[in-house]
Amino acid sequence: MNIKALIISSLLLAPVAVVCGQKMKVRSGDLDFLKSQKKLNIEYDYSNMGVGKFEKEEDYVNEKVAKLNKKEVGSGDKWKKNWIADRNERFEPKFEELFNKNLEKYNLVGGDFDGTEYTLILKTTFTEPGFNVGVVRKNAYTDLEAVFVKTGTTDPVAVVTIENSPGRGGMGYDFDTGYRIQESYAKAGKELGQYLAKKVLK
Repeated sequence: MNIKALIISSLLLAPVAVVCGQKMKVRSGDLDFLKSQKKLNIEYDYSNMGVGKFEKEEDYVNEKVAKLNKKEVGSGDKWKKNWIADRNERFEPKFEELFNKNLEKYNLVGGDFDGTEYTLILKTTFTEPGFNVGVVRKNAYTDLEAVFVKTGTTDPVAVVTIENSPGRGGMGYDFDTGYRIQESYAKAGKELGQYLAKKVLK
């Protein structure tokens, strides 16, 4: 095999990735109130989320469950249980881990706290689960809104949008959908934490 043929062959065999670029923007309000805070309550909202080609998560879940149950009875129901459980067990802890890591030096920590003056409601508006079948892959990504409110109220003090937060594993070994989405939340937590550290709390 000559060198040209070898190069072509290598390119054909190499994993192909569809990549997204993350964008973050303060859409409204002022974040200066965080300078006087030590704890920030964090809540999560998935109630108005599109998934993949579906505008409503419910439609995506119903189709997925039906397809899996058709292949193996009960497998779709098991998938649905894990789809929901991953939020509390993987996505939310990963977001908070990276968010807090980048705010350590400013003594601000986010989490499930009572009695805080402010709450961050992280709303997921869209999830792309992505896929990985070896030679072809597509990263997961999420679109999020970080809505800051006075605890106990619904009127936003500030809103930060995070678009196309990418999720993939190192070296491309991310065949599990939950893992890919988890990494998307990790990226969002990291970027939001870094933004607050550099632009607000510094």
